[in-house]
Amino acid sequence: MERRSVEAIFGALNGCGARYLVVGGLAVVAHGYVRLTADIDLVLDPDPDSLRRSIAALEALGYRPRAPVEFAEFADPAKRRQWARDKGLTVFSVFSPGHRATEIDLFLEVPFDFERAYTRAARFHLADGVEGTFVGLADLIEMKRAAARPQDLEDVESLRSLREAEERPNG
Repeated sequence: MERRSVEAIFGALNGCGARYLVVGGLAVVAHGYVRLTADIDLVLDPDPDSLRRSIAALEALGYRPRAPVEFAEFADPAKRRQWARDKGLTVFSVFSPGHRATEIDLFLEVPFDFERAYTRAARFHLADGVEGTFVGLADLIEMKRAAARPQDLEDVESLRSLREAEERPNG
């Protein structure tokens, strides 16, 4: 993952007024547990206008799907459900020749109540004038627990430890 790409991605999404939540490894790192992550995992606001703005912003940076489909198809909820059902996908991977080291995985289905999670989101400074909107710690822990893969369960334990340390007096 490259810093210039991260800045460009969040600058573009913020600039077009898209609503999104960073989840996955980058969110774990932003909340204070340092570990490696290879991509950016995003949950996009399922609102059709916000989705179209998000897609256009990413396309403007050269992002395109790894799968042989049009990026615009991601805006169709029926298509996303079909990909999840028929192909067993949970994310829609996109890449950009101009940002080779920074792939993005877009969740096909919103794994939580987006509005509720968005109101509890954390905003972290990423670069001069660029912030990212990250899923809140409690929602991230719950999402990781539900995924239940080995890395997710390790993240849950690490994030819980961080949260407990913050909640302790003098912590």
